[in-house]
Amino acid sequence: MDALHKIKSLLDQLNTVIVGKQSQVQDCVACLLAGGHLLIEDVPGVGKTTLAHALSRTFGLQFARVQFTADLMPSDLTGVSVYERGRESFVFHPGPVFTQVLLADEINRASPKTQSALLEAMEEKQVSVEGETRALPHPFFVIATQNPHDQLGTFALPESQLDRFLMRISLGYPDRAAERQLLGGRDRRDLVDTLPALLTVAELEALQAQVLAVHTAEPLLDYVQDLIDATRSGRWFLQGLSPRAGIALVRAAKAQALINGRDYVAPDDVLAVLPQTMAHRLVPVGDAGRGAVEQVRAMAESVPLG
Repeated sequence: MDALHKIKSLLDQLNTVIVGKQSQVQDCVACLLAGGHLLIEDVPGVGKTTLAHALSRTFGLQFARVQFTADLMPSDLTGVSVYERGRESFVFHPGPVFTQVLLADEINRASPKTQSALLEAMEEKQVSVEGETRALPHPFFVIATQNPHDQLGTFALPESQLDRFLMRISLGYPDRAAERQLLGGRDRRDLVDTLPALLTVAELEALQAQVLAVHTAEPLLDYVQDLIDATRSGRWFLQGLSPRAGIALVRAAKAQALINGRDYVAPDDVLAVLPQTMAHRLVPVGDAGRGAVEQVRAMAESVPLG
């Protein structure tokens, strides 16, 4: 089975669980194929946790879920050493972060101290506990969900943590036809439990290698740089994108191109992932009456293709 057929089977299976959200599901698959972490922001009850669980099962990856709360401590994530009398020594008990897919559920309900405990894990794929560095399983993805900032009991994620997420998506409410299917159909959580794994770790790594091999022509890179420069102009956003964000945009566009069956990145691939990759890293200038996503789209319309 070639890469395109594998990816199509991934998308088809996920769309049987998350109905009516084909574009968001494709974004999630692109994010994981690009080796990035995913942030899903929306109101409770629209399927964020179900989507994360379905992704891990479909990709054939070990899964752990942590419910973030105000009293969650960093050691609750990373683990702790406990003295065992039989061994007369301290023995490390790994926390839930030692998994291939960590679902950080309602991440912005935890304190900033606990949120920051994920930083090293997300960036370095390792954690330092009690002076010792421990490698995390490979591959390692964080899929975090968060509620809107205006809800009670939430702490805004710091910019340094937001920058570690390759993409941020929002599911939104289903349309009427999709909601009728949800109301009259099988419970989504039961359906997730029956999903077969469609990839092995080796097959996932092969797909990720194909993403990296997708060609980016010089004019395409010029266009990406023009977009990045526009974010730094001061016209649209308070601060522009960093070089790391630009690299993330190219990686996401490569994954989008592979999903679309091409071995090169087209401008449409860049535009397709632009808001999901950029908006959570940017703060709009002034009171334009637009959120970051709308501001990114408006900015992109002002940047010529070359």
